[in-house]
Amino acid sequence: MKTKTITQTSTINCTLEELFDFHLDSNNITKITPADTKVQLLNDDSQAYEGKIVKIKTTKFFIPTYWEVKIEHLQRPNILVDVALKSPFKYWKHQHIFTQKDNRCELKDIIEYKMPFGIFGKLLDHFIELDIKNMFQYRHKKTKMLLESSELSLT
Repeated sequence: MKTKTITQTSTINCTLEELFDFHLDSNNITKITPADTKVQLLNDDSQAYEGKIVKIKTTKFFIPTYWEVKIEHLQRPNILVDVALKSPFKYWKHQHIFTQKDNRCELKDIIEYKMPFGIFGKLLDHFIELDIKNMFQYRHKKTKMLLESSELSLT
């Protein structure tokens, strides 16, 4: 099965450093995950750095999945790339790209993935693709809301 790519882009009224730092804090994943998916960080340290392996348990439809994601590349304040070492996918790479656009910032997520399970995975791919797109649309909406609200800067 070939690698598929999904891209989600948003413009957020914040500084590049705020956007980058928000994504460096693994605790924020729970704030931007849809309510139908429970996320539990299994690491004690929430700060991301190049080479770090982040362990995550997600539960959706009462089905737990375990992820081990390596922070493959960090380039402050523009790029954060993570690659799944263990996940429900045969391959998963997630690029977060942060760009200054006038007085706002662009957040671009590029997700590359390959479904497992051969023909069975191919049958499920359309539903999984929709689920990934919906999840990242939600993440962008929540990230925008949190970073543009004054409440985030007060916490």
